[in-house]
Amino acid sequence: MNFTRWSARLPGTQRRAAARTDRGSVPAARGESGPGPDTWPDGDRTDGPAAPALEELSVRQLLGQLPALAALVYGPEHRVAYVNDAYATTFGPRPVGAPAAKALPELDELGLLPLMDQVLRSGKPRTVKSRKAQGGGSYTVTCTPVEIPARGEAGGGVLVFAADVTDHAEAAERLRASERRHRETAVTLQRSLLPQELEQPDDLRVAATYQPGGTDAAVGGDWYDVITLGAGRTALVIGDVMGRGVRAAAVMGQLRTAVRAYARLDLPPHEVLQLLDGLAAEIDASQIATCVYAVHDPNEGRLVYASAGHLPLLVRHEDGSVHRAADPTGPPLGTGGWLHTSGTIALPPGATAVLYTDGLVERRGEDIDEGVAALERALSGAVGTPQVVCDRLIRSLGVTAEHDDDVAVLVLQHPARTGPDAELFHNAALDLLGGVEAAPRARAFASGVLASWRFPVELRDLGVLAASELVANSLQHGTPPMRLRLRRTDRRLIIEVTDGDDHLPRRRRAEPGDESGRGISIVATIASSWGSRRTPGGGKAVWCEFALPG
Repeated sequence: MNFTRWSARLPGTQRRAAARTDRGSVPAARGESGPGPDTWPDGDRTDGPAAPALEELSVRQLLGQLPALAALVYGPEHRVAYVNDAYATTFGPRPVGAPAAKALPELDELGLLPLMDQVLRSGKPRTVKSRKAQGGGSYTVTCTPVEIPARGEAGGGVLVFAADVTDHAEAAERLRASERRHRETAVTLQRSLLPQELEQPDDLRVAATYQPGGTDAAVGGDWYDVITLGAGRTALVIGDVMGRGVRAAAVMGQLRTAVRAYARLDLPPHEVLQLLDGLAAEIDASQIATCVYAVHDPNEGRLVYASAGHLPLLVRHEDGSVHRAADPTGPPLGTGGWLHTSGTIALPPGATAVLYTDGLVERRGEDIDEGVAALERALSGAVGTPQVVCDRLIRSLGVTAEHDDDVAVLVLQHPARTGPDAELFHNAALDLLGGVEAAPRARAFASGVLASWRFPVELRDLGVLAASELVANSLQHGTPPMRLRLRRTDRRLIIEVTDGDDHLPRRRRAEPGDESGRGISIVATIASSWGSRRTPGGGKAVWCEFALPG
């Protein structure tokens, strides 16, 4: 088989290139008509000896000198016509005329036999990249259709050309292994920074889910948290650091720690975000984060919230209607120059609230509002425990293990209690007008309420003492209007006094000769915990808690 004979059967560009060679694009020998070996047809001089005519080179010579592996097969059984030296050195010599299924088992290992059938049928070349053979090498293989009329076989043949890409494939695998380790490190860090166990408030049922993105997605900085503030109040947080990998997870951990610290100050939600905004810029000026911070007060039946560039929280009522929290929404944390404000949304008994990150609702090629609307539809039919609702929302929104972004979901329910369960939750309040009769009235009210709740005598006496001290402190240092509130849950007794002055009390050591200054110290000694906070409108609330026996 010579070049002229084979090239005449080549299609397209290959056949035209061979024709140009035949028409004399290669310089003729010296002494013949036309330019000499040192001159191109346009008269330019060249250096070096004349190039040989390609007709003088056989296919065997050309393919035999290639460093890549080459094999020529013909007919529907892909019988071996030729293998070059590189192929024989790698896989051993092959018998001419034998079917490829037997004589070239390495092609079967590489999954090329079906591909060669396609090439024969279509007459079009096909390429597969980085296929691994059982011997350990990796090859990129191109199968090109050729006609071999001398064989007398219908359908012609296939030229198999394989380049050894083992080094490249091994380098790529090392890179993938490094990326997997990096991702595993980020996932481990991310999970370790999230709450290992959610705090469970008395008045709410809470569940959360975090799912990292698939193996092709870098881990983000999604987080959530539940923080009990005292006096039955609960802070709920969800956020998303706009970055990927270990760096985003580290920033997330710092922000989550800061949120917990600021929450202990019992500030309004917008003030917490204001503090976080400045801190986020100090942590890493190149990264920003979105966040929702909400506070639930069981006495008010609502969520007070503030948002820094985050998606709106949703509330589902018992009738299945879903309400989306409206503005205010400020820019993400770390951008600075913005005064955040707080808003409110009702959370009556029987309602379910959902906080989430954008990975749950954002899809490529779709408006994010469509994703939020899809979440609203899914939530309207989601019933059951908070964990069941979490799982249903994840499934309904099509989030799988190969999802392209992290997803965090926080679900809280304000249960509608009936029957014996409702008997464990009571509220009682008394407005105090001030004057000398306020303290006795407060003591009598507290004693009667605690007796009706059938508390043990010892706990009842401690509760009356605490109520008396808090009222006395308010009478001395506060201003009207004053209010005493008692609340019991299945786990604790809460006593709270509010007044119109915003100066928060602090515990101090009273000297032996002092006639006052011991009230807060007494409360701190006898109660499980105590605290104070400013209230909307310029007043304050001072509270204490007693853990119930059993």
